[in-house]
Amino acid sequence: MYPSSSAGLNRETNDAVYFFSPAFDPLNNYSAHAVEIWDKVFPTAEHAYQWKKFSAAAPDVAEKILLARSAETAGKIADENKLKFPATWHDEKVAAMEEILRAKLEQHDDVRDALTRTGNRTIVENSPVDSFWGAGPNGDGQNMVGKLWVKIRDTN
Repeated sequence: MYPSSSAGLNRETNDAVYFFSPAFDPLNNYSAHAVEIWDKVFPTAEHAYQWKKFSAAAPDVAEKILLARSAETAGKIADENKLKFPATWHDEKVAAMEEILRAKLEQHDDVRDALTRTGNRTIVENSPVDSFWGAGPNGDGQNMVGKLWVKIRDTN
């Protein structure tokens, strides 16, 4: 289903835009893999993560996130309501993300396959905008999603 490498699949020229699902897309929080966790079924891991922020402190916001039509929309709803999630969230977010990623891995064969194909290599969420979960604009971010995937891979 997924190519063994992403090399050359996604690029732009002056005349064309080339796109295809990257080889390791199943590891992406925005990938189309439903995640069943906390007695709910979320369309994506991103939905689950954003929902968890608000589940106790602002259930109305959490419900909007659950029903969001895309992972990007779920994130926008969360950003618009960032003053409503609890101050303790920053202490809880890494554990919540790990729980979500473990559930996603357990529930989807192609996620397990993608993780297995990483071998013993470092995994980097190559986000140009997120320096906590990803590599960030300068490549020196904390890469917590990548580190969590490595931790999960190495403990399974």
